[in-house]
Amino acid sequence: MINARRVPEMWHRLDVTVRDLPLGLVILTGALIPSFQNHGTQLGGLPGRPFDALAIVAVALQSLPLAVRRRWPVVCLALVSLGFAVDQLRGYHSFAGTAVPVALLSVGSHLERHRRTTALVFSVMYLPLAVVLYRLGSGAESPSEFVLYYLALVLPWGMGSWLRSTRAVEADRRRLVAEETRAAERARIARELHDVVTHHVTAMVVQAEAARYLTAAPERLDQALTAVTETGRRATTDLRHLLDLINPDHGTEATTPAVGRLRTLVEQTRRSGQPVEFTEEGTPAESTGSADLVAYRVVQEALTNALKYAHGSRTSVQVHHGERDITVEVSTDGSGSRAPASPGGSGRGLAGLRERVDVLGGDFSAGARTSGGFVVRARIPAGSPS
Repeated sequence: MINARRVPEMWHRLDVTVRDLPLGLVILTGALIPSFQNHGTQLGGLPGRPFDALAIVAVALQSLPLAVRRRWPVVCLALVSLGFAVDQLRGYHSFAGTAVPVALLSVGSHLERHRRTTALVFSVMYLPLAVVLYRLGSGAESPSEFVLYYLALVLPWGMGSWLRSTRAVEADRRRLVAEETRAAERARIARELHDVVTHHVTAMVVQAEAARYLTAAPERLDQALTAVTETGRRATTDLRHLLDLINPDHGTEATTPAVGRLRTLVEQTRRSGQPVEFTEEGTPAESTGSADLVAYRVVQEALTNALKYAHGSRTSVQVHHGERDITVEVSTDGSGSRAPASPGGSGRGLAGLRERVDVLGGDFSAGARTSGGFVVRARIPAGSPS
C-alpha cells in the first residue's frame, strides 16, 4: 500500500510533460461534451457550426500541446494559436479556446530567451486573424472588440512574467541565504578551531619553554614533558569532537566541552606555570542549551590570553550558576613578567566570544583593570538553543 505522504513526492519525480498532460486532457474532454459545444470563445461574430472531424482536430491542437507548455512554451503557444484560429474561422467556438490564456501564461512564466521577439511575432500574427474574422463576420463585431480581446490576452502573459520575476527573486534570495549560511558556518568553525587549537598549543609552548630550564632536575623535567603530552592528547580529543560536530554524517548528540570540565581546564593551566584560583558557585541548571559551551570557551580563551600575555600573573576564575544565566569572570592582577595593559594578537578570540555571547542575548566585556592586569566578564543566559 502506497503511503499517502509519498504521493506528492512521487508526482514531482515524474517528467514535467507527464505532469502537464492532465490539464490538456481535461480541456479536451470538456470541449467534446455536447452541452459545451459552441459555448466557448466567439471572436468575429461568425455563426456557430456543428462539430465535425476538423473540429476535433482544432480541439486537439488547442488542448494537447499544453503537455509541453513548460518544456517548450513557444511550441505550445504556436500549436494552440493554430488550433484557435481554425476554431474561430470555422465557427466551432469550442471550450478548448480556454487553452489560449493558459499557453500565454506558460510562455510568460517559463520562456527564458527572446521574450520580446516572441511577443512581437504573436502580436503580428493576431492582426491578419482579426482582419479575416472581421470580414467573414461582415462587421458583426466592431474593431474595438478585437482590441479588447487582445488586451485580455496581455493579462495572462503579464501574470506569467510576474511569476517568472518572482521566482527569480526567490532564487536570488535563497542563493544569498545559502551563501550567508556557508559564511556563518565557516566563521563558526574558525572560532571553534581558534578556541581549541590556540589554547592547547599555547599551553604546550609554555610548558615546553619551561622544560628547557629543567634539565638539571630530571623529575621536574619528566613532569613538564608529561604535561606537554597530556595537553597534546586533550587537543587531539577536542579536535575529534569538533570534527564530529562538522561531519554531516555524525549524530545530533555530539560531545562538547561543558562547564564541568572547567576544573580540568584550570588544572592544565596551572601545570603550565600559571597560578590560577578557581571558584564555582551555584548548581548548573538541568537544561543550559549552549550556555555551558560558551562559558567554557570564555574561560578557555581568557586563560589562553593569560598564558600568552600575563604569564606568571595571579589569575582568578569565578563561575556562578544562576537560575537563568551563567556569569563568568576571569582576571589577572598584572604581577607577571609579561602583563601588558591589553591583550595583543589578532583579537579574533575575544571578538568570537563577544559574538557567541551576543547570539544568546548575554553581555560580554573585556578590558584592562585600573589596578593593572586584565579582566573578562560574561553573562550567558541559560537554556538558549544551540
